[in-house]
Amino acid sequence: MGQAQRNIRTVKQRVGLPPVTASLLVVTSAVYVLAWLLPELESRFVRDLAMIAGLPELGVGVAAGQWWRMFTAVLLHGSMFHILFNMWALYVFGPQIERESGSLPFLAIYLSAASGGSLFVFWFSDPFTFSIGASGAIFGLFGVWLAGAYRLRHTYFGRRVLSQLGILLAINFALPLFIPNIAWEAHLGGIVTGVLIGLLWSAQRQRGHRVAGLAVSALAVGVVAVAAAVLLGGGLPG
Repeated sequence: MGQAQRNIRTVKQRVGLPPVTASLLVVTSAVYVLAWLLPELESRFVRDLAMIAGLPELGVGVAAGQWWRMFTAVLLHGSMFHILFNMWALYVFGPQIERESGSLPFLAIYLSAASGGSLFVFWFSDPFTFSIGASGAIFGLFGVWLAGAYRLRHTYFGRRVLSQLGILLAINFALPLFIPNIAWEAHLGGIVTGVLIGLLWSAQRQRGHRVAGLAVSALAVGVVAVAAAVLLGGGLPG
């Protein structure tokens, strides 16, 4: 009976969305609806929260010490298609990672992937271009799945996931060739960050440090990304 009750609780936990995934879906969607209903609020969101490399002498952008933009940009989206794709991907790929890793490590993974995507935007895009969207974080989740599937590439499950992710990623990396204003830099930075975190996760699992070790590893990757952007841009304002 005790084992049966534990099994029932496990099934119930897996039916609904885990808390961080659900919260991200709700908050991101709410911000989009608010911005759609109130255009003046949308302008303020973009001005204060969007990712922009900027220049130190202008006092605007990550280069001027506004490091939070590397994270807050994930809350903003420019179109219905933009937010629908990102939230669909979060809904599909997020829950399993959160259940396997734990809620706190999952949040660390999501934010660190966002910062990794923003770092590549900082490096490779025009310093005066505003970038918005959760694509960096979403591609980070793709990267975690990709690293896990590669580790299991000798199994049927691993080969199947690699094949499906390969098609999905190929389509997404080809989109900037046909659709303008897609931040491929965020996609590339996010997936690189996700793969790195996935590899670190695998190493932590082998050592038996699943939750705390993964959270620390993911946060460390995010801190390094933010520090690289801020320091290369001229450092924090004095």
